Order: sequence, then structure tokens, then C-alpha cells
Amino acid sequence: MRAQIRQGLRSSTRQQGGRRRRAVSAAAAVAIGVMTLGALAPPAASASDSAAASAAAAARPDAVQQALNTLVRDDGMPAALASVQDRNGRTSTYTAGVGDLTTGSKVPRDGQVRIGSNTKAFTAVVVLQLVGEGKIGLDATVDTYLPGLVRGEGIDGRRITVRQLLQHTSGLPEYGIHVDDDEIRNRYFEPRELLDIALRYKADAAPGTTWGYSNTNYVLAGLIVQKVTGRPLAEEMDRRIIKRIGLRHTYFPAPGEMTIREPHPQGYHRNPADGPLRDFTEMDPSAGWAAGQLISTNSDLNRFFTALLAGHLLPADQLAEMRTTVPAGTSGLRYGLGLTSRPLSCGGVYWGHGGDIAGYETRGGVTDDGRAANVAVTTIPTDEAATQHVKDAVDRALCG
Repeated sequence: MRAQIRQGLRSSTRQQGGRRRRAVSAAAAVAIGVMTLGALAPPAASASDSAAASAAAAARPDAVQQALNTLVRDDGMPAALASVQDRNGRTSTYTAGVGDLTTGSKVPRDGQVRIGSNTKAFTAVVVLQLVGEGKIGLDATVDTYLPGLVRGEGIDGRRITVRQLLQHTSGLPEYGIHVDDDEIRNRYFEPRELLDIALRYKADAAPGTTWGYSNTNYVLAGLIVQKVTGRPLAEEMDRRIIKRIGLRHTYFPAPGEMTIREPHPQGYHRNPADGPLRDFTEMDPSAGWAAGQLISTNSDLNRFFTALLAGHLLPADQLAEMRTTVPAGTSGLRYGLGLTSRPLSCGGVYWGHGGDIAGYETRGGVTDDGRAANVAVTTIPTDEAATQHVKDAVDRALCG
């Protein structure tokens, strides 16, 4: 899975300055008609002219729809979906492209997708809830909860804190670059197997010295949750978050569950770089686990991040810790404890995470004044222009 976890489970490595294998974008674009923007009617326009202008304006795609059309038409995305919530809680959903390249079926409105590393935000919330309950210490070491488990070249669980796991400052190596795409598509991985893969390699850095994105951090965070609660991570996530705030279309796939339960667009993946797009909709997501296994919808992600920022999931102290960030790359992105902030073109920032997993990419978040937007595409962008266009779609949705 060299491409899938490196490309697939890292939520923001491109935008955070990481490096990953890139493919050539070649998905057949679906033609989408875009209305040409007309001039404003002059003051002396007749009633019929005004009515015609109003009708044309109503038919004209808005900025979000235009952004999705661009992703399909110019960037070769088979499909693009978005859900946008305004300050008053009103929601609009959008689609472009086709849900299945073979059949040409429509894109399900607000369909389910694999949300990849957005899962990290859910895992971090569970950890921080346990911090608030006095069961985990943010500055306690990994060895406090998993004694003797984390050892390797330059790696010592007695020197790595829970905070460093959640903020990607532990220096732990990434496991995903050492597993093949097709292996992870069909194989079930136990979380300890993922950790064992990572620990074969030397540390990327000493703990606390630098920021470096690694899915290994969140596998360990999930193992700590299970050790402290005595329950499966999926069960804790479901009880503490999904059911608590009514995420009706979000779930942690069961062991061996390779399908997506509700209406969804097909997800496509390209590896090697010059190979064809392959349907990767059905896959075993266990290689993501606490770092990237969840399935959800854009609207549910908006609901989750809105509830989180409004203080409905964490006490004030823990939410403040989550929002305390460090620089992550050179694009203005900052990383907190499983939560990122990114500047908006209209001023301020939005808070979210984002996620890639072979077949799907999701990006988005919420503003402090209650706006929310998430965008999904059905293959991971393979060049900088397409990557930027996904981010532009989020920016348009939040700044419109």
C-alpha cells in the first residue's frame, strides 16, 4: 500500500508540506454545462427583460457548483460532492460528475464516502474526553498506558507524550509507506501489526523537536483509548460522539466489512502513476483504524465539526488544548490536537481536518461564526492544480 496509505490515509500531507507519490491525472471528465455570466440589466430594462434576467440568474451555477464543475471538467474527478451550512444552520448540497464510471449513474446527493484522516479528529476527541475525565494525562508518557510497547531505534515510549501523539510531534515513523496498495485493500490488519511495521524503522526525529505527520501516532492513541476504557475504540467513538450528536450516516466499519452501507459514489484509485483508474470502492479499511477508517457524509462532517467547535463534545479546557496549534508546512496550515486551522481568502480561518484514502478525498471545516462546508471527490487529486481546486471549493463555500 505504498500509495494507498501514503496517499490514502494522510489527511494533509500535500498541504502540510509532505511528499507523496503523484500520479498523472487522466480520469475521463464528464461534460458539465456552465452558464456564461451575463451583464447586469440596464436601469431602463423592461419587465420582461428583468424577468428573463432573474430566470437566467436562478439557473446560473453558484460559486460552489462552479467549483465542483471545475473539479470534474478540468481535473478529471469522476464525481465531486459538497455540503454547505450557513450561519443560520441552513444546508445546501451539491453534486457534479457521475457516481459510477461504468454505468454513468447519478451521484447520490450527500452520499457516503470514506473520510480517511478526518477519523483522527474523532479519535482525538475521545482521548480528550478521557483527559477531561481524569483517565488520561496529555503530558503523561505512552509508557504510562502501554508499558514497554513502544521501543525501537531512537524510539522510547518513556519519552513520548500523549500530546505529542495527537499533535504529530512524537517523531514516530510512518507505517503506511511500507505496505502495498493491493495488500491493504484485501487484508485485515490488527492495530498492533500496524505499530510493529512502524517500529522496524528508526525515529524520524526526537520527541517534541519538530512536526511530522505520521499515522502511527493515532494508532497508538487508539490503543491507549482501548487500554484505559477496556472497550473497542469503535464502540467508544460510537457512544461518545456518533450517537451523542446524532451522526446518522457515520460509522466505523466492522472487521472484514469492505462495502459502504448507504448510497455512495464509487471511489477510484490510480497506481502506478501511469496506470488506469481502478474502482477501489470495496476495500478493507483496517490499515487506517484510528487514523483513517471512518465512513461518513459531508453533512455529518459539518455537524461533527460544528458541534465540536461549539463546545458540545469537549469541556472548555480540552477544546482549548485541541485548538492550540503548531505550524504544519508552509501553506498557512496549523495543526492542533487532531484539529487543523487554515486561512480563508475572506479573512479568518476555518477549523477541520481533511482526509484521503484510496478512492476518496474530503476537505472542509467550520468557522468560529458558524459557517461549515465539506467537499468530497472520488479519487485523490494527483497534481497541485487539482489539489488547489479542492481547497478553493472549500474556500468559496465558506466565503460565499
